[in-house]
Amino acid sequence: MNRNNNIYDFPSGDDLRKLLKKFKGFLILLVLVIIIAIAGTGSFYTIKEQEQAVVTTFGRAKTVSEAGLHFKIPVIQKVQKVDTTIKGLAIGYDEMTGQSIEVESMMITKDFNFVNVDFYVEYQVSDPIKFLYASADPVTILKNIAQSHIRTIVGSYNVDSVITDGKYEIQSKIKETIIEKLLERDIGLMLVNITIQDSEPPTEQVMEAFKSVETAKQGKETAINNATKYKNEKLPQAEAEVDKILQQAEATKTKRINEAEAEVARFNEMYEEYKKYPLITKERMFYEAMEDILPSMKVIIDSGTDVSKILPLESFTGGN
Repeated sequence: MNRNNNIYDFPSGDDLRKLLKKFKGFLILLVLVIIIAIAGTGSFYTIKEQEQAVVTTFGRAKTVSEAGLHFKIPVIQKVQKVDTTIKGLAIGYDEMTGQSIEVESMMITKDFNFVNVDFYVEYQVSDPIKFLYASADPVTILKNIAQSHIRTIVGSYNVDSVITDGKYEIQSKIKETIIEKLLERDIGLMLVNITIQDSEPPTEQVMEAFKSVETAKQGKETAINNATKYKNEKLPQAEAEVDKILQQAEATKTKRINEAEAEVARFNEMYEEYKKYPLITKERMFYEAMEDILPSMKVIIDSGTDVSKILPLESFTGGN
């Protein structure tokens, strides 16, 4: 366009068509650049370690688990990333503040006592597709399942077991039942572990009573251990004494048997002599008996009257 004598000259039709053609080419180029930029930024995604991606193509889901850079078709494909690290949730207390939530922790035991029990549940995504699409909120479902089975199993034990020596057994049973239920529901989650964080009576008075019971149990164990120690110390001594007594008895038995056998042999010899010489043997036996008896014999002479009585004889004979 030229300005001449204050009169404007408009471009001709050919010039206008050329100008429009240049503008159209520029516009097309600009649109292509924008499309390429959008496609470039939305066509690639990255998967981190312990992370999986669910890629949907026209509604069909596919899991991508390899870490690294991946490509997807813009608009047609969508990507949702799922964290597969082990996570946890608290039952019975607030994980942030540590304060008890009685509506979750308060339970009734088999012997109709109340007890506060806190649990910590560890879980992990086992199937990302089912985790995203099988249920609206799989973590809430897991928590509800855990609470239901916790109450059922805790209710089958007495309060003493829940608070003291039955914790590991209770945890094991709860874990087994939750795993079975998750397999049945198939929501893409698996239970890694469940542990009792704390268990205590609901009141201070009951707590003190249970502490006393626990102290008594420890005292019982100490007494049993001391008794076992005493037994282990004294039993060998008693066994040694028994062996000594048995040996002495055996020796006495052997001695008595030998003496009896010697007496029997002597009697048999005397009897044989008696059969050969009865009178002589009788006299010899009488004299031998008198020799044994007379040295210790005391003699008293009494005439039968009060006048001629001499008592005792030892003073006259010099006997002792």
